[in-house]
Amino acid sequence: MTQALISRIFYPAFENAPLLRGDDSAVVEDPGPGRLAVTTDSHIVSPLFFPGGDIGRLAVCGTVNDLAMVGARPQWLTAGFILEEGLSLETLQRVAESMKAAAEEAGISIIAGDTKVAERGKADGLFINTSGVGIIPVGREVGGARARPGDVVLVSGTLGDHGIAVLAARGQLQFEADVISDIAPLNGLVEVMFEACPRLGVLRDPTRGGLATALNEIARQSGVGIHLEEPAIPIGQAVTAACELLGLDPLYVANEGKLVAIVPPEQAGAVLEAMRAHPLGRQACRIGEVIAEPGGRVLMRTSIGGTRIVDVLAGEMLPRIC
Repeated sequence: MTQALISRIFYPAFENAPLLRGDDSAVVEDPGPGRLAVTTDSHIVSPLFFPGGDIGRLAVCGTVNDLAMVGARPQWLTAGFILEEGLSLETLQRVAESMKAAAEEAGISIIAGDTKVAERGKADGLFINTSGVGIIPVGREVGGARARPGDVVLVSGTLGDHGIAVLAARGQLQFEADVISDIAPLNGLVEVMFEACPRLGVLRDPTRGGLATALNEIARQSGVGIHLEEPAIPIGQAVTAACELLGLDPLYVANEGKLVAIVPPEQAGAVLEAMRAHPLGRQACRIGEVIAEPGGRVLMRTSIGGTRIVDVLAGEMLPRIC
């Protein structure tokens, strides 16, 4: 039955030579010079489908983006599926087709996988684990410890769209929010940024924990401070309204198709221009700068002129968002 499921759903969706060999491991050709980047992630989200995406697209894009954030060019993914007994084949087919579309969009192949079935009531429908392998071109050095005082902080677009879209799909909002998840593979955007700035040193996708958590991680890794300008941070009206209603801070709401870049000041203009020329960076903007002190802290000048400490989130505001 498992073999029939694989042949019916996964082989047609992810068809490529290493996968179709049907061996215990996928064998691929050496892609050339550079270093390997490897990442893995498990995905649980409720509901499985929401405005702008689903768990399948989330799984592919999340892993592709984790590779892109260290400067890697994603090459291959593996996918493990934990299926709850009773999950409809139509649902699984829809998820597999969504993963296929996302993989094609990112220019990668899903070359290996696994399927297990959990007893009814023990898997909430469907869980997916994806692992990814990418190649970091020679000369690229990207990491959270590479921010320096004077660097400029850029963000690729509006924040909080994914988290609020999932909440709306759950019916947890008391009004209809016209918000679509921002899930997208960011490797294409990252490549045009490197063309504009080969010395690009820090990239991060503000997923779970949002922008605030991502910047706190970078500040601590680099031992620097980060100063934000609240009026410059792009947040859509619907997201702002939903956050106000629910008592949420949009700086901590999850994103799945946005990135933060910390760029040398002399090249910030060129990077911003390149981002805005790409479909996934049209709303890119400058939101702050790196400062020497206080090290490991994120500060924000508020809209009313005060200064606020943007700390790490103490708990999980929105469970099972990404």
